[in-house]
Amino acid sequence: MDSHAEGNADGASEDEGEGEDEGGRRWSRDLLWIGAVCVAALLLVNAFVARPFAVPSGSMEGTLQPGDRVLVNQLAYAFDGQPQRGDVVVFDGIGSFLPYQAEPSGVKRLLTRAGLAPAGDTVYVKRVIGVGGDRITCCGSDGRLRINGVPLDESAYLLPGDAPSAVPFDIVVPSGKLWVMGDHRSASRDSRDHLGEPGGGTVPVDRVIGRVDWLLFPLGRTTSLDRPAAFAAIEGTGGHGEQR
Repeated sequence: MDSHAEGNADGASEDEGEGEDEGGRRWSRDLLWIGAVCVAALLLVNAFVARPFAVPSGSMEGTLQPGDRVLVNQLAYAFDGQPQRGDVVVFDGIGSFLPYQAEPSGVKRLLTRAGLAPAGDTVYVKRVIGVGGDRITCCGSDGRLRINGVPLDESAYLLPGDAPSAVPFDIVVPSGKLWVMGDHRSASRDSRDHLGEPGGGTVPVDRVIGRVDWLLFPLGRTTSLDRPAAFAAIEGTGGHGEQR
C-alpha cells in the first residue's frame, strides 16, 4: 500500500511539473505574439498616422527650438484635405529646396516611413504662408507681407526683432504648391532662397509629410500648435487656404 501510494504521489508530481512547463511555454508564446502585434501596430501608426520628428535647426524659433521633438499628424491632409495658411508642416525638400538631389531608394523610403531609418537632411519644418493661387508680396510700406493685397500680422509667431523679410519678392503661388517660411526669418533658408531654382521656391503639396500638431519635448514646453488667428484675415481672398 505504501509503495503504491508513493508511486501515485511521484506520478502526480511529474504530471504537475510537465503541466507547469507547458503553461510556461504557452505564456512565453503569448508574450511573443503580444510583442509582435504591438511592434506592428507602432510601425503602422508611425508610417501612416503620426510620426515624431526632431527639429534640426533654429529656423522656426521662437515657435520651435533646435532639438525639440514634435508630433506630425500624417492624416491632417488625408481624404482631400489641403495644407492651410498658417500651418506648420514637415515636408521632403527633394525637387524643391533640393532640386537636384536624387530620390532615395525604395527600401530606404520604406524604412524611413516606418521610423526604422532617420529622415535625413532632406526633411524640413516651415510655416505655410501662401497656398496655390495666392499672390504674396514683400513688403508693404508698413513692413508687412501681403497676401492677395491683405497685410499679414505675424506678431504672434515671428521671432521678436525679426523683420518679415529682408528680401523683397512678388510671387503668385502655382496651383498644387506652397510658399513656406521659417518663423526666425533672419536665420531661415526657405522659399525666398530658392526663387531662382526649379519650382521658384515653392513646395509641392504632395511632398508634405504632415502637419505639426504638438510640441512634445522638452516636457516643460509641451503644447499644441494651432493656426494663428491672423490668417483668418486672408480667408476668401483667393487660393484654397480656407480656415478649418
